Amino acid sequence: MTDSVPVAPARAGSGRQGQVRDPRRWRALSVCLVAGFMTLLDVSIVNVALPSIEQGLHAPTSDLQWIVSGYALTFGLVLVPSGRLGDATGRRRMFIAGVVVFGLASLLCGVATGSTMLVGARLLQGIGGGLLNPQVSGLIQELFRGAERGHAFGLLGATIGLSTAVGPIVGGLILQAFGADTGWRWVFFVNLPIAVAAVVLALRWLPPPPTRAGRREDLDPVGVVLLGAAVLALLLPLVETGHGGTNGRTVSPWLALAGVALLLGFVLWERWVAARGHSPLVDLRLFTVPGYASGATVATLYFCAFTGIFFVLTIYFQRALGYSPLLAGIAVTPFAVGSGVTSFIGGRLVARFGRALVTLGLLLVVAGLAATDVVLVLAQGRATGWYTAAPLLLAGIGSGTVIAPNITLTLADVPVPRAGTAGGVLQTGQRIGTAAGIALVGTVFFSELVGRPAHNAAAVALGVATALTVLALLASAVDLMGRRRRDGGPGLSRSGAPTAHG
Repeated sequence: MTDSVPVAPARAGSGRQGQVRDPRRWRALSVCLVAGFMTLLDVSIVNVALPSIEQGLHAPTSDLQWIVSGYALTFGLVLVPSGRLGDATGRRRMFIAGVVVFGLASLLCGVATGSTMLVGARLLQGIGGGLLNPQVSGLIQELFRGAERGHAFGLLGATIGLSTAVGPIVGGLILQAFGADTGWRWVFFVNLPIAVAAVVLALRWLPPPPTRAGRREDLDPVGVVLLGAAVLALLLPLVETGHGGTNGRTVSPWLALAGVALLLGFVLWERWVAARGHSPLVDLRLFTVPGYASGATVATLYFCAFTGIFFVLTIYFQRALGYSPLLAGIAVTPFAVGSGVTSFIGGRLVARFGRALVTLGLLLVVAGLAATDVVLVLAQGRATGWYTAAPLLLAGIGSGTVIAPNITLTLADVPVPRAGTAGGVLQTGQRIGTAAGIALVGTVFFSELVGRPAHNAAAVALGVATALTVLALLASAVDLMGRRRRDGGPGLSRSGAPTAHG
């Protein structure tokens, strides 16, 4: 079976690529990180612009959710097949294609004349992000060895944390500078010069694809279609219902059952593809690797939870409290700042504390969100943002010790020949978790707004996010106990150290 990043963890100086280190590798990494930052920033930067988009395009609430969750959904669905395309046709080629698609989609978002056009452009934008992001981790493994590889992955983890940290505040600054009427368009236009620069520099600094002979990559298009159809069928009823009839559209709940059937069909198809000696979209044997299934569960549940937090709070602060987009961005920044700061050190601490670090981080997130929930009920008025700052900071500090360390631990026992596919599947789960979480938490919020005070609706929706985090905490605690029974250590791999893929 062919994986998306088939690079062995050989020592520096071994193998063809290890004999001479590419002198452009750090410049190449900078291009990759900037482009990756741009795509991940678009997950959170749009949140503060949603009220302006709603007013400017008269968008229904379901379209607002799809503007955010649709991006995450298409982003996640193309990660694994695009990683294989990168192996087959060259990572630089796929990276540039992803940047071009993302840039063109950003232009379409900025000139959108209606919410349907904007949703479609966001779906295309997600495809661009999904095309380029697997190439970033693949290029890191291709260009770096030994301690340098670990440092490069650390910078990638910090980039993920920083993009979350600055998204709301950058969106607020753009809306403040260009005004609420047209400022949301510049949230997308700002990507254009970055995309152009990324293409030019990628042509100069990224390594060209090697000449390869052999059979073409098996991309499993049937698996892609089955998985995409299953996820859409499961999400659509959740997004379209529960708004008190505000959007005028209904979707049969039977569609969700069809989604379950499609998901079962996907699993059976993947087993059949693997049995015939081909490469399935998702190698189901990955879930038998110790710690992988539990770590993927933690990641999916946590991304369900924490992305919905920003979605609800930024809308609540603007709709109910009259905050400007900039002030709403500042109000949720404590969470993101705490996460950004601790994400820089989480990669170092995980080698010492293992799964216990992630479990403690999730406990802090639960405590911070629960305290924020209480504040939303008790504190009303424009000063609410000040009162939520401390509990959101606590939750953010915990969040920074969850995401990157969990990736390291989840991949620690995965055999090297399957590590690329494992990483792609893990990222796909995170993106689908993002889409599902925004749909679920957003649906609860908009449903509770009917006939109830806005602060109560926000508190109930945040309570759902807290409950999802509790589920992630339980999954992490179970994995911690299992690892300690198996390894007698702090929850790392059998070797006692995380792999370079973290």
